[in-house]
Amino acid sequence: MQIKDIVKTKGSTVFSIHPEKTVKDAIDMLLEFNIGSLLVVEDAHPVGIFTERDSLRICSEQAEQLQSIRIGEVMTSELIIGRLEDDVASVMHVMTEKRIRHLPIIEEGYVAGMVSIGDLVKSQHDENELTIHYLKDYITGNDMR
Repeated sequence: MQIKDIVKTKGSTVFSIHPEKTVKDAIDMLLEFNIGSLLVVEDAHPVGIFTERDSLRICSEQAEQLQSIRIGEVMTSELIIGRLEDDVASVMHVMTEKRIRHLPIIEEGYVAGMVSIGDLVKSQHDENELTIHYLKDYITGNDMR
């Protein structure tokens, strides 16, 4: 299975924020849309990511300044990205190794979607369930050929 299969099922909607917006704006969006990350986009190109973990760190260190801190100052700017053609297993490995939960999917410099570790786990689970179903049918002689 490839990432494009997950993006196709999940949809390509990605919530984003401009680097000039404030941390307060970002936290409001995370809560409003019940999401764990915002892609930071400037001139239609991803420049960073702002996650729940980033917001917790800022809240702990600078809570009184949330309405004035710009996202561009606190976002994770070294993006780890995926491509639509990537294999789910390899993406899971990268996300686990790098300890990230949200991965922007970029094609030709533009955002094609966003996947979470939960999306990947669900896809693996669904694929395993289907395999188990067909194996059970095969073993019990219920093969529908």
